[in-house]
Amino acid sequence: MFGKRRTYLDYAAGAAGNPSSPHEEGRRAKRILEDARTTIARLVEVQADDVIFTSGATEGNALAILGYVRARRALAGLATPGRNNMHALYLPSAHASIVENMRLLAEEGVTVEPLPMRDYRVDTEALAGIVRPETVLVSMEAVCGETGVVWNTREVADTLRKARGGGAAAPILLHVDASQAPLTEKITRDHFGADLLVFDASKVGPLHGCGALIAHRTIPLAPLYRGGGQERGVRPGTEVPELAGKFAAALRAAAEDREAFRAAAERHRADLVSRIKSALPDVSIQEGRVQAPNVLNLSLPGRDTDYLVALLDEAGFAVSTRSACETDSEEGSRAVFALTGDRERALATLRISWNPRTRGRDLARFAAALRTAVAFVDSNTQR
Repeated sequence: MFGKRRTYLDYAAGAAGNPSSPHEEGRRAKRILEDARTTIARLVEVQADDVIFTSGATEGNALAILGYVRARRALAGLATPGRNNMHALYLPSAHASIVENMRLLAEEGVTVEPLPMRDYRVDTEALAGIVRPETVLVSMEAVCGETGVVWNTREVADTLRKARGGGAAAPILLHVDASQAPLTEKITRDHFGADLLVFDASKVGPLHGCGALIAHRTIPLAPLYRGGGQERGVRPGTEVPELAGKFAAALRAAAEDREAFRAAAERHRADLVSRIKSALPDVSIQEGRVQAPNVLNLSLPGRDTDYLVALLDEAGFAVSTRSACETDSEEGSRAVFALTGDRERALATLRISWNPRTRGRDLARFAAALRTAVAFVDSNTQR
């Protein structure tokens, strides 16, 4: 009836095919989006409709924390904020998107407190003693983005399950930000013991603007804002199929390469630590019993590590002092202070992290450049 030449006349819906549009271009975009959703679901070992695409981990964590607790408040008929009607716990060394959204919950009347920690682990014995009938959510990371500490999420999940069976008035959900996990850790939901799980494309490959919240459809979530009905109606806004497809491909590649990269990263880390300690015997290293091998967090007490970062940048090495979301802080590394309680160490941190494309000789060159930079800083300090 009509000619086969196609003319795109739906620019009001988007310059590329909108996955919510009914025409061929829209259906093609929808297929890319849903194929990505299915790929991620298989990697995480969940159902496809458990995968909610977000703009990244910050939005995913906000939706998990605010979305769940606000939905629970509404279901409980607690529309008017009031103290002590709900209780939530969080890891104080976690990313700002967890800590700040927990503070926002506190402003809304939820009782919020930090998880107890001991020896770079959540103290589950202490946790069992502070869980109460009003507790509804625990939020933590799988891997600390600043130190590489791998947290005991499964032990926390087991503690919460016991609490659920011990008279808790409502389910206690475990929310895990697994953004830093895919390169070195398994990423199945069961591996973390999580009810709500968050990933970020930028931590897996050179891709920004996409992430995912894993949440079963039975978990109530209130949208952070209103709009269309995309992503089960809890994350309104036109999805970006191309980003979702690249994100899924990066997660799949990370899963396929994980064991080889982990083994190489462990060798490279041991060599790097040996080189740094031999040159800088007063260095402190922040690490836990279980550690992501591609993240190394150092403290160089008495040195201006922001200055060191600038010197290393000039030498061709990109490193940081702490999370990029908190580089303007004058208090040093919040995560390191929460883990160690040592302000001097927190004020003098340096984070080195790498991916499968980083070569061992590059890290050896870095160790030499760090030695030179520290010597320069020390010589100027002594003048």
